[in-house]
Amino acid sequence: MSFVTFGEIMLRLTPALHGEKLRTTEQFNVNFAGSESNVASSLAVLENDVSFITKLPDHAIGDHAIQSLNSYGIYTKNIIRGSGRIGTYFIEIGASIRPSSVIYDRSGSVFSQIGTSEFDWDLIFRDKKYLFISGITAALSDQCAAELIKCVETAKKHNILIGFDMNYRRKLWKDAQQARIIFDKILPMTDILFGNSGVLDDVYGIKPKTQHLLEATLESINIAKKHFGIEQYAFTIRNHLSASKNELQGVFYTENNSSISKKYTVDILDRFGTGDAFAAGCLHGIGKRWTPQQLIEFGTAAFALKHTIYGDQHTSTLSEINAIADGHTSGHVLR
Repeated sequence: MSFVTFGEIMLRLTPALHGEKLRTTEQFNVNFAGSESNVASSLAVLENDVSFITKLPDHAIGDHAIQSLNSYGIYTKNIIRGSGRIGTYFIEIGASIRPSSVIYDRSGSVFSQIGTSEFDWDLIFRDKKYLFISGITAALSDQCAAELIKCVETAKKHNILIGFDMNYRRKLWKDAQQARIIFDKILPMTDILFGNSGVLDDVYGIKPKTQHLLEATLESINIAKKHFGIEQYAFTIRNHLSASKNELQGVFYTENNSSISKKYTVDILDRFGTGDAFAAGCLHGIGKRWTPQQLIEFGTAAFALKHTIYGDQHTSTLSEINAIADGHTSGHVLR
Protein backbone atom coordinates (compact mmCIF):
# COMPACT_ATOMS: atom_id res chain seq x y z
CA MET A 1 0.00 0.00 0.00
CA SER A 2 1.30 3.43 -0.92
CA PHE A 3 0.73 6.33 1.48
CA VAL A 4 1.78 9.98 1.37
CA THR A 5 1.74 12.32 4.37
CA PHE A 6 2.52 16.05 4.20
CA GLY A 7 3.38 18.40 7.05
CA GLU A 8 6.04 19.79 9.35
CA ILE A 9 8.36 17.64 11.44
CA MET A 10 9.66 19.44 14.53
CA LEU A 11 12.09 19.12 17.35
CA ARG A 12 10.26 17.98 20.47
CA LEU A 13 11.89 19.06 23.75
CA THR A 14 10.63 17.43 26.94
CA PRO A 15 12.07 17.81 30.47
CA ALA A 16 14.43 14.89 31.07
CA LEU A 17 12.80 14.18 34.43
CA HIS A 18 9.35 12.82 33.64
CA GLY A 19 6.66 15.22 34.83
CA GLU A 20 9.06 18.07 35.62
CA LYS A 21 7.83 21.57 34.85
CA LEU A 22 9.32 23.58 32.00
CA ARG A 23 10.11 26.53 34.26
CA THR A 24 12.42 24.45 36.46
CA THR A 25 14.02 21.89 34.15
CA GLU A 26 17.71 22.09 33.25
CA GLN A 27 17.81 19.18 30.82
CA PHE A 28 15.64 18.14 27.88
CA ASN A 29 15.11 14.92 26.00
CA VAL A 30 15.19 15.65 22.27
CA ASN A 31 12.98 13.82 19.78
CA PHE A 32 11.31 14.58 16.47
CA ALA A 33 7.55 14.99 16.21
CA GLY A 34 4.68 16.19 14.07
CA SER A 35 1.23 14.82 13.32
CA GLU A 36 1.90 13.80 9.73
CA SER A 37 5.37 12.39 10.42
CA ASN A 38 3.91 10.48 13.38
CA VAL A 39 1.33 8.88 11.09
CA ALA A 40 4.04 8.11 8.54
CA SER A 41 6.24 6.38 11.11
CA SER A 42 3.35 4.28 12.45
CA LEU A 43 2.36 3.20 8.95
CA ALA A 44 5.97 2.36 8.11
CA VAL A 45 6.40 0.25 11.26
CA LEU A 46 3.30 -1.64 10.09
CA GLU A 47 5.25 -2.37 6.88
CA ASN A 48 3.43 0.02 4.58
CA ASP A 49 5.06 1.96 1.75
CA VAL A 50 5.08 5.56 3.05
CA SER A 51 6.46 8.81 1.66
CA PHE A 52 6.70 11.85 3.95
CA ILE A 53 6.73 15.28 2.33
CA THR A 54 8.14 18.31 4.12
CA LYS A 55 10.80 21.01 3.98
CA LEU A 56 13.76 20.91 6.35
CA PRO A 57 16.72 23.18 7.04
CA ASP A 58 19.88 22.36 5.15
CA HIS A 59 22.02 21.71 8.22
CA ALA A 60 22.81 18.98 10.74
CA ILE A 61 19.43 19.11 12.52
CA GLY A 62 17.66 18.64 9.20
CA ASP A 63 19.99 15.72 8.46
CA HIS A 64 19.15 14.21 11.83
CA ALA A 65 15.41 14.51 11.17
CA ILE A 66 15.77 12.68 7.86
CA GLN A 67 17.88 9.97 9.50
CA SER A 68 15.15 9.55 12.11
CA LEU A 69 12.49 9.18 9.41
CA ASN A 70 14.65 6.73 7.47
CA SER A 71 15.10 4.60 10.58
CA TYR A 72 11.39 3.72 10.36
CA GLY A 73 11.62 2.91 6.66
CA ILE A 74 9.94 6.11 5.46
CA TYR A 75 10.74 7.30 1.93
CA THR A 76 12.32 10.76 2.21
CA LYS A 77 13.70 11.48 -1.26
CA ASN A 78 10.97 14.06 -1.97
CA ILE A 79 11.83 16.14 1.10
CA ILE A 80 13.20 19.53 0.08
CA ARG A 81 15.84 21.53 1.94
CA GLY A 82 16.49 25.23 2.46
CA SER A 83 18.16 27.74 4.74
CA GLY A 84 16.41 28.51 8.01
CA ARG A 85 15.32 26.86 11.24
CA ILE A 86 13.32 23.81 12.21
CA GLY A 87 10.06 24.24 14.09
CA THR A 88 10.22 23.35 17.78
CA TYR A 89 7.80 22.56 20.54
CA PHE A 90 8.22 22.12 24.27
CA ILE A 91 6.11 19.66 26.22
CA GLU A 92 5.36 19.66 29.93
CA ILE A 93 3.87 16.28 30.80
CA GLY A 94 1.20 16.59 33.46
CA ALA A 95 0.22 14.21 36.22
CA SER A 96 -2.91 13.56 38.24
CA ILE A 97 -4.81 16.88 38.50
CA ARG A 98 -2.12 18.91 36.65
CA PRO A 99 -2.67 18.92 32.87
CA SER A 100 0.04 18.60 30.25
CA SER A 101 0.89 21.77 28.34
CA VAL A 102 2.65 22.76 25.12
CA ILE A 103 4.70 25.77 24.02
CA TYR A 104 5.09 26.14 20.25
CA ASP A 105 8.11 27.81 18.65
CA ARG A 106 7.24 27.34 14.98
CA SER A 107 6.96 30.87 13.61
CA GLY A 108 9.41 31.49 10.80
CA SER A 109 10.45 27.86 10.41
CA VAL A 110 11.77 26.83 7.01
CA PHE A 111 8.62 24.76 6.46
CA SER A 112 6.31 27.68 7.27
CA GLN A 113 7.99 29.67 4.50
CA ILE A 114 7.58 27.14 1.68
CA GLY A 115 7.27 28.75 -1.72
CA THR A 116 4.87 28.16 -4.58
CA SER A 117 5.70 25.16 -6.79
CA GLU A 118 8.48 23.82 -4.53
CA PHE A 119 6.79 20.40 -4.51
CA ASP A 120 6.08 18.40 -7.67
CA TRP A 121 2.77 16.95 -6.52
CA ASP A 122 2.07 15.10 -9.77
CA LEU A 123 5.35 13.25 -9.37
CA ILE A 124 4.82 12.69 -5.65
CA PHE A 125 1.37 11.14 -6.17
CA ARG A 126 2.39 8.85 -9.01
CA ASP A 127 1.31 5.28 -8.14
CA LYS A 128 0.10 6.33 -4.68
CA LYS A 129 -3.27 5.44 -3.14
CA TYR A 130 -3.69 7.36 0.11
CA LEU A 131 -2.94 10.84 1.47
CA PHE A 132 -3.00 11.89 5.12
CA ILE A 133 -2.99 15.58 6.07
CA SER A 134 -3.96 17.64 9.11
CA GLY A 135 -5.24 21.12 9.83
CA ILE A 136 -2.04 21.94 11.70
CA THR A 137 -0.23 22.55 8.41
CA ALA A 138 -2.77 25.16 7.35
CA ALA A 139 -2.31 27.04 10.63
CA LEU A 140 1.41 27.66 10.16
CA SER A 141 1.29 30.33 7.44
CA ASP A 142 -0.67 31.52 4.41
CA GLN A 143 1.89 29.75 2.22
CA CYS A 144 1.36 26.48 4.05
CA ALA A 145 -2.42 26.77 3.76
CA ALA A 146 -2.17 27.43 0.03
CA GLU A 147 0.23 24.51 -0.50
CA LEU A 148 -1.98 22.19 1.54
CA ILE A 149 -4.97 23.01 -0.66
CA LYS A 150 -2.85 22.50 -3.78
CA CYS A 151 -1.68 19.16 -2.41
CA VAL A 152 -5.26 17.99 -1.83
CA GLU A 153 -6.49 19.24 -5.20
CA THR A 154 -3.71 17.35 -6.99
CA ALA A 155 -4.34 14.21 -4.95
CA LYS A 156 -8.00 14.38 -5.95
CA LYS A 157 -7.00 14.52 -9.63
CA HIS A 158 -4.99 11.34 -9.08
CA ASN A 159 -8.01 9.59 -7.48
CA ILE A 160 -6.21 9.26 -4.16
CA LEU A 161 -8.20 8.62 -0.98
CA ILE A 162 -7.77 11.65 1.28
CA GLY A 163 -7.73 11.35 5.06
CA PHE A 164 -7.98 14.68 6.92
CA ASP A 165 -7.59 15.26 10.64
CA MET A 166 -8.73 18.76 11.58
CA ASN A 167 -6.28 18.75 14.51
CA TYR A 168 -7.46 22.20 15.58
CA ARG A 169 -4.83 23.78 17.83
CA ARG A 170 -6.05 26.99 19.47
CA LYS A 171 -2.51 28.26 20.03
CA LEU A 172 -1.77 28.15 16.29
CA TRP A 173 -4.87 29.92 14.96
CA LYS A 174 -6.12 33.47 15.47
CA ASP A 175 -9.61 32.04 16.00
CA ALA A 176 -11.92 29.28 14.79
CA GLN A 177 -13.22 31.44 11.93
CA GLN A 178 -9.72 31.57 10.44
CA ALA A 179 -9.55 27.77 10.54
CA ARG A 180 -13.02 27.36 9.03
CA ILE A 181 -12.07 29.40 5.97
CA ILE A 182 -9.34 26.89 5.12
CA PHE A 183 -11.15 23.76 6.28
CA ASP A 184 -14.16 24.66 4.14
CA LYS A 185 -11.92 24.26 1.09
CA ILE A 186 -10.48 20.92 2.19
CA LEU A 187 -13.54 19.14 3.59
CA PRO A 188 -15.39 18.82 0.23
CA MET A 189 -12.39 16.85 -1.07
CA THR A 190 -12.05 14.68 2.05
CA ASP A 191 -12.90 10.96 1.95
CA ILE A 192 -12.36 10.12 5.62
CA LEU A 193 -12.45 12.63 8.47
CA PHE A 194 -10.45 11.94 11.63
CA GLY A 195 -11.10 13.74 14.89
CA ASN A 196 -13.52 13.89 17.79
CA SER A 197 -16.73 15.64 18.75
CA GLY A 198 -14.82 18.36 20.63
CA VAL A 199 -13.04 19.54 17.48
CA LEU A 200 -16.34 19.78 15.58
CA ASP A 201 -17.66 21.95 18.39
CA ASP A 202 -14.51 24.11 18.56
CA VAL A 203 -14.39 24.85 14.83
CA TYR A 204 -17.98 24.53 13.59
CA GLY A 205 -20.08 24.88 16.71
CA ILE A 206 -21.55 21.39 16.29
CA LYS A 207 -22.92 20.73 19.76
CA PRO A 208 -24.56 17.38 20.54
CA LYS A 209 -27.53 17.53 22.87
CA THR A 210 -26.34 14.69 25.09
CA GLN A 211 -23.44 14.73 27.54
CA HIS A 212 -22.85 10.98 27.19
CA LEU A 213 -19.52 10.72 25.36
CA LEU A 214 -20.33 7.85 22.99
CA GLU A 215 -23.80 9.14 22.17
CA ALA A 216 -22.39 12.66 21.69
CA THR A 217 -19.80 11.33 19.25
CA LEU A 218 -22.42 9.45 17.21
CA GLU A 219 -24.65 12.52 17.17
CA SER A 220 -21.77 14.77 16.09
CA ILE A 221 -20.89 12.42 13.24
CA ASN A 222 -24.49 12.42 12.01
CA ILE A 223 -24.61 16.22 12.06
CA ALA A 224 -21.23 16.45 10.34
CA LYS A 225 -22.33 14.06 7.59
CA LYS A 226 -25.29 16.29 6.79
CA HIS A 227 -23.09 19.39 6.95
CA PHE A 228 -20.01 18.19 5.04
CA GLY A 229 -21.25 15.23 3.00
CA ILE A 230 -18.20 13.14 3.93
CA GLU A 231 -18.94 9.41 3.87
CA GLN A 232 -16.41 8.06 6.39
CA TYR A 233 -15.47 9.17 9.92
CA ALA A 234 -12.93 7.76 12.37
CA PHE A 235 -13.37 9.45 15.76
CA THR A 236 -11.77 8.96 19.14
CA ILE A 237 -13.54 9.22 22.48
CA ARG A 238 -11.59 10.26 25.57
CA ASN A 239 -12.92 10.44 29.12
CA HIS A 240 -10.40 12.40 31.23
CA LEU A 241 -10.34 10.72 34.62
CA SER A 242 -7.12 12.66 35.30
CA ALA A 243 -3.96 13.69 33.44
CA SER A 244 -2.61 10.24 34.32
CA LYS A 245 -5.61 8.04 33.54
CA ASN A 246 -8.10 8.12 30.64
CA GLU A 247 -10.90 5.95 29.30
CA LEU A 248 -10.62 5.51 25.53
CA GLN A 249 -12.86 4.30 22.73
CA GLY A 250 -13.19 4.66 18.97
CA VAL A 251 -15.95 4.94 16.37
CA PHE A 252 -15.76 4.27 12.63
CA TYR A 253 -18.70 5.40 10.51
CA THR A 254 -19.19 4.22 6.94
CA GLU A 255 -22.13 3.31 4.70
CA ASN A 256 -24.58 4.75 7.25
CA ASN A 257 -23.37 2.39 9.98
CA SER A 258 -21.25 3.00 13.07
CA SER A 259 -18.78 0.43 14.37
CA ILE A 260 -17.76 0.95 18.00
CA SER A 261 -14.61 -0.40 19.61
CA LYS A 262 -14.18 -1.90 23.03
CA LYS A 263 -13.29 0.54 25.80
CA TYR A 264 -9.82 0.85 27.36
CA THR A 265 -8.75 2.38 30.66
CA VAL A 266 -5.09 3.37 30.47
CA ASP A 267 -2.47 4.77 32.82
CA ILE A 268 -0.67 7.39 30.76
CA LEU A 269 3.06 7.61 30.19
CA ASP A 270 2.84 10.02 27.22
CA ARG A 271 -0.40 10.99 25.47
CA PHE A 272 1.20 13.02 22.67
CA GLY A 273 0.87 11.42 19.25
CA THR A 274 -1.97 9.15 20.35
CA GLY A 275 -4.48 10.52 17.85
CA ASP A 276 -1.88 10.02 15.13
CA ALA A 277 -1.46 6.39 16.18
CA PHE A 278 -5.24 6.02 15.90
CA ALA A 279 -5.29 7.54 12.41
CA ALA A 280 -2.43 5.32 11.25
CA GLY A 281 -4.12 2.22 12.63
CA CYS A 282 -7.36 3.06 10.84
CA LEU A 283 -5.58 3.88 7.58
CA HIS A 284 -3.73 0.57 7.79
CA GLY A 285 -7.07 -1.21 8.13
CA ILE A 286 -8.56 0.73 5.22
CA GLY A 287 -5.61 -0.20 3.05
CA LYS A 288 -5.99 -3.86 4.04
CA ARG A 289 -9.74 -3.69 3.28
CA TRP A 290 -10.64 -4.91 6.74
CA THR A 291 -14.21 -4.88 7.95
CA PRO A 292 -15.25 -1.69 9.78
CA GLN A 293 -15.23 -3.55 13.11
CA GLN A 294 -11.75 -4.99 12.52
CA LEU A 295 -10.53 -1.55 11.50
CA ILE A 296 -11.84 0.33 14.52
CA GLU A 297 -10.70 -2.33 16.98
CA PHE A 298 -7.17 -2.16 15.56
CA GLY A 299 -7.12 1.64 15.35
CA THR A 300 -8.37 2.04 18.92
CA ALA A 301 -5.94 -0.57 20.23
CA ALA A 302 -3.12 1.43 18.60
CA PHE A 303 -4.58 4.60 20.14
CA ALA A 304 -4.62 3.06 23.61
CA LEU A 305 -1.22 1.40 23.32
CA LYS A 306 0.51 4.64 22.29
CA HIS A 307 -0.37 6.14 25.69
CA THR A 308 2.16 3.71 27.20
CA ILE A 309 5.05 4.71 24.90
CA TYR A 310 7.31 7.72 25.41
CA GLY A 311 7.73 10.17 22.53
CA ASP A 312 5.44 11.16 19.66
CA GLN A 313 6.10 8.16 17.41
CA HIS A 314 4.17 4.95 17.86
CA THR A 315 6.62 2.11 17.38
CA SER A 316 4.35 -0.85 18.17
CA THR A 317 4.30 -3.68 15.64
CA LEU A 318 1.31 -5.36 14.05
CA SER A 319 1.45 -8.28 16.48
CA GLU A 320 1.75 -5.98 19.51
CA ILE A 321 -1.31 -3.96 18.49
CA ASN A 322 -3.28 -7.09 17.63
CA ALA A 323 -2.50 -8.50 21.07
CA ILE A 324 -4.13 -5.46 22.69
CA ALA A 325 -7.08 -5.64 20.30
CA ASP A 326 -7.49 -9.30 21.24
CA GLY A 327 -7.79 -8.36 24.92
CA HIS A 328 -4.29 -9.04 26.23
CA THR A 329 -4.16 -5.94 28.43
CA SER A 330 -3.05 -7.32 31.80
CA GLY A 331 0.53 -6.14 31.33
CA HIS A 332 2.01 -9.49 32.35
CA VAL A 333 5.70 -9.84 31.55
CA LEU A 334 6.34 -11.66 28.25
CA ARG A 335 9.02 -14.28 28.88
